[in-house]
Amino acid sequence: MGEFEEKFIKPIRNASYPATLAALCLAGARLQVSGRGGVTTLFLLGAASFLVSSFSVFFYTLYPTRRTLWTVSAVAFLVGLFFLIVSVFLMLFL
Repeated sequence: MGEFEEKFIKPIRNASYPATLAALCLAGARLQVSGRGGVTTLFLLGAASFLVSSFSVFFYTLYPTRRTLWTVSAVAFLVGLFFLIVSVFLMLFL
């Protein structure tokens, strides 16, 4: 099962890490019941960035010779973290 896991399970496992962060961002956006529309928008932008990162990691694991996928994944992950940090600071200070 080692080769099967390397080929089919590893991409799914690798993509699940940023996808979990996307789900947490979506939950945070959904739980925003106050009138803070900007914070909800930042949560949604962070979730979208983490989803792009997740798809890029998935396809990079399948096609490791395409370095563009790795770059897109890293940039999207950092952008998602930025949106998430800004939204948390806005929730704390507003």
